[in-house]
Amino acid sequence: MKVGGGKAVYGAAVGILMLEARFPRIPGDMGNALSWPFPVLYRVVRNASPDLVVRRRAEGMLDAFIDAARDLVAEGADGITTNCGFLSIFQDEIAAAVPVPVATSSLMQVATVNSLLAPGRRAGILTISASTLTPLHLERAGVPADTPIGTTEGGREFTRVIIGNEPELDVAAAREDNVSAALALQRAHPELGALVLECTNMVPYAADIRAATGLPVFSIASFVTWFHSALVPPRFADPTPSFPALRG
Repeated sequence: MKVGGGKAVYGAAVGILMLEARFPRIPGDMGNALSWPFPVLYRVVRNASPDLVVRRRAEGMLDAFIDAARDLVAEGADGITTNCGFLSIFQDEIAAAVPVPVATSSLMQVATVNSLLAPGRRAGILTISASTLTPLHLERAGVPADTPIGTTEGGREFTRVIIGNEPELDVAAAREDNVSAALALQRAHPELGALVLECTNMVPYAADIRAATGLPVFSIASFVTWFHSALVPPRFADPTPSFPALRG
């Protein structure tokens, strides 16, 4: 049997474009490699700070993200994603620059989630910064313009530490911020049938949000796991020997 080559790295189909940050990445966080049940490739985009990407629309960084995406493909990635939902703003440009599928943002799930829900129900978004999540971010991710949006901006820990790129995180306080924001969004919009977490750093709290709200919670973890399943479909044993031949 002969096999083909052409890659520098094999067995890691998903390439992740990372912001340059120093805040703690606990298990569940996209930037913690232990969060994934499959190997991934990481590439840090230098100078792409959380503040620059979230609050200043990643201004001046498009070429750096495209170069990093191309590097990941050259190393062996079969698909590209990112570790910030706000990078939906570069979805079209990165997708046009590489020959593999690109899924920049968890927000790209919103339209699909809406299609799963009963009439009169819809998905809501929980974001780290509602004040800077613009119509362009939503449009690039295919999110309906009237989608309800909740945020952790009013909390005492999560938004400050992540966007401020602080070196320590009070996990219990961050969990409280996320759960409280989700409950506030649910109270304001009782028609919600599901939640989509914009921020990839919210994944460690998804189970707590689900328990508190009773709503299905979609995140970058659910999105990239689905994405990976298309890049590396499971191979099943050939069942033919186990079944008797059909007789006419």
